[in-house]
Amino acid sequence: MIEIDPTRRDLVAAFWENPKGPHSPELQQLVNKLRFEPSMRDKYVVVCTKPYEEWTLAQLPGQRGKPIRMHTDQVFSNLNDAERAIFKLRWEAHTGQTLD
Repeated sequence: MIEIDPTRRDLVAAFWENPKGPHSPELQQLVNKLRFEPSMRDKYVVVCTKPYEEWTLAQLPGQRGKPIRMHTDQVFSNLNDAERAIFKLRWEAHTGQTLD
């Protein structure tokens, strides 16, 4: 798996512009890396809380049968904005650098 280069803000900008893709091969590798977690515990996900209207960030418990942890302070009326928020959280977790 690739290592994330935190200086590649061009890839961040490309994701911001089109979160759902299609992505260039380099950006797709980055997205795949950010999505991969060795454990599902605390992995951030987007949950559709009102079909076609509302998406909420949540975290997986990492154990089957346990409830997911909803972040009700992170609610979006646009799926792309929710995807950007997840990307930002994962980027910061992997690189230690914040995105504006």
